[in-house]
Amino acid sequence: MKKITMILAVLVAICLTACSQANKQKENKVPKKVLVAYFSASGVTKAAAEQLANAAGADLHEIKPEQPYTDADLDWRDKQSRSTIEMQDSTSRPAITDKLSNMQDYYIVFVGFPIWWNTCPTIINTFMESYDFTGKKVIPFATSGGSDIQKACEDLKAAYPDINWKEGKLLNGASEQELNEFLGLKR
Repeated sequence: MKKITMILAVLVAICLTACSQANKQKENKVPKKVLVAYFSASGVTKAAAEQLANAAGADLHEIKPEQPYTDADLDWRDKQSRSTIEMQDSTSRPAITDKLSNMQDYYIVFVGFPIWWNTCPTIINTFMESYDFTGKKVIPFATSGGSDIQKACEDLKAAYPDINWKEGKLLNGASEQELNEFLGLKR
């Protein structure tokens, strides 16, 4: 009787181990979802985000201001324009609409924006503070008429040091090959 009990115990242990390994294999085969979230004031960043999402096979989400920006709001030469006032106030957090209800589903999040005053617009801070990025890889990308993305990346890392930031890239008119290189794809 002891031998039968011992054999049954070993068989149960083997079955449990096999089931556990099968579950781990299933978990590893679950595709990691990718999100391209972007703010675009003039449409340039939107075009880059659409290209990136297409190349990455990612979902696309526009970061929309509750109060849309007008041309007058975006006049960087006007010290009283909305964008100038927001960018001069480090605590500015323009309200956003269309919040994602499934951010927890994403493993990689690309965050795109135009470069304003050598950094990201303050609405990006609103976005970053609206979600939990624990366990996610976050990759900034930007468009710009003359600035690079370096300072924006440094500012984001300094403001949100607990986020797993990856190297960002300026995507002004990026070719398919440049997008694939940015994504680490060999095509």
